[in-house]
Amino acid sequence: MSSIPSELKYTESHEWVKDNGDGTVTVGITDHAQDALGDLVFVELPEIGKQVAVKDACAVVESVKAASDIYSPLSGEVVGANDALDGAPETINEDAYGDGWIFQLKLSDPSQLDELMDAGGYEQLLADEG
Repeated sequence: MSSIPSELKYTESHEWVKDNGDGTVTVGITDHAQDALGDLVFVELPEIGKQVAVKDACAVVESVKAASDIYSPLSGEVVGANDALDGAPETINEDAYGDGWIFQLKLSDPSQLDELMDAGGYEQLLADEG
């Protein structure tokens, strides 16, 4: 079973969200998602300053198997992107919840955080997907 950090929030499309405590969040894909994709070979990051809404496709990860959209879990403005992934997309495979983060958002509606799953909810989602 993939590790599911309890301090993070999760989406049904397998993104994780870390509340940075300053009106911004850090977003990445879960360990389960990177494992399902396989070895990542390319990451297309969102543009800084881009406005995104919940469930907007805003980044892409490509593996040897497939390309997969990364959806914004929340509405806001992209204020950071993990440029280190440009030369090392495999960082997501190696450290999905740490150095493999993908982008950061300044939230337009922080209350949306309450609508995301906690670790227990995400664990149940994975069990239901079976």
